[in-house]
Amino acid sequence: MTTIEHLFARRVHSVDRDTESGTTSTTPRLLGVASANPPTRYSQRELVDLLAIDDPKIRGVFLNGGIEHRYLTLPPVDDAGQFRSESQGDLLRKHRRYGVDTGAAAIRRCLAEIGRQPQDVDYLVAVTTTGFLTPGFSALLINELGLAPSTGRLDVVGMGCNAGLNGLTAVASWSAANPGRLAVLACSEACSAAYVFDGTIRTAVVNSLFGDGAAALAISTGESHEGTDTDTQSRAPQLIGRASYMITRAVDAMRYDWDDDAGKFSFYLDKEVPYEVGAHVERVVDELLGDAGLRRKDIAQWIVHSGGKKVIDAVKINLGLTTHDLRHTVSVMRDFGNLSSGSFLFSYERLLAEGRVAPGDYCVLMTMGPGSQIETALLRF
Repeated sequence: MTTIEHLFARRVHSVDRDTESGTTSTTPRLLGVASANPPTRYSQRELVDLLAIDDPKIRGVFLNGGIEHRYLTLPPVDDAGQFRSESQGDLLRKHRRYGVDTGAAAIRRCLAEIGRQPQDVDYLVAVTTTGFLTPGFSALLINELGLAPSTGRLDVVGMGCNAGLNGLTAVASWSAANPGRLAVLACSEACSAAYVFDGTIRTAVVNSLFGDGAAALAISTGESHEGTDTDTQSRAPQLIGRASYMITRAVDAMRYDWDDDAGKFSFYLDKEVPYEVGAHVERVVDELLGDAGLRRKDIAQWIVHSGGKKVIDAVKINLGLTTHDLRHTVSVMRDFGNLSSGSFLFSYERLLAEGRVAPGDYCVLMTMGPGSQIETALLRF
């Protein structure tokens, strides 16, 4: 851990004791969450037909991965009914348009859920991996939503599917240092702005898996904001720990490469990723729980990134989890595909909507992505 992370961890442990004794908590709380998607939704079987996929192996990749539907923004068709080829510039414009649209929609819904307005936001962390813009989504979303010009901001770019928890660490650190103020994390991914259609298995795996969407999370520390429902504040879970692990030998297992023939970036996902994640997931989870004096059996809720069927199975087997433990992870993948950095927030939103979390429940959040990296966080309701 860095010095800041050690300070945060020590503060968390002291806050745990304060909470048990009834004193005011100074641990960041997750006040509310919401998601949004672009307007067009496709079934996997529909996509196989639209993309005119005849190769049985590639059809199997699309149809046997545990995904039923995804939200995507596909290119327009030509006179022959075929999808037009998009340049890297076309893809970046798609990334900007739908990243801002869905990101702003998710933030508005999140704030409405907790009874707040965009003008109440003091700090915004914007996360994305599906394109590179300067200025980034943080500035574009501040402008789109009419946030105050004094709003602090940070962009987390290029960290992949684990980046939502990287962003959460930044938001939580800011929140702990600024009690009584409102911070927002926004994960906005237009994964269809990172597709290459070249008929290869490499691109087919990516094209069969990822979907478009955004999710936003509101965070605050300390006493309730003016205008924030006190019951919402008291029921909001506390972020009480985090742990990371980088699988250094798999640093190239997930990456963007420049494709000279296509004239655009192409995402590469190594077939060994599920096995690397499975081989190391116990280490990082046991560190997370050990720091809090907990064991796996103490965890009531698990929110794991919807990284693909094999990744989910690897986590399930190596941690000894049940189908019930991963119900939201699996259902989000089924209904949306892999939403990259925001996937875990879609699952977290479903957990809250389920209405079965009890006071005192512990919840593990887990994401994984390029690095190769596993990120975890611990919540207490």
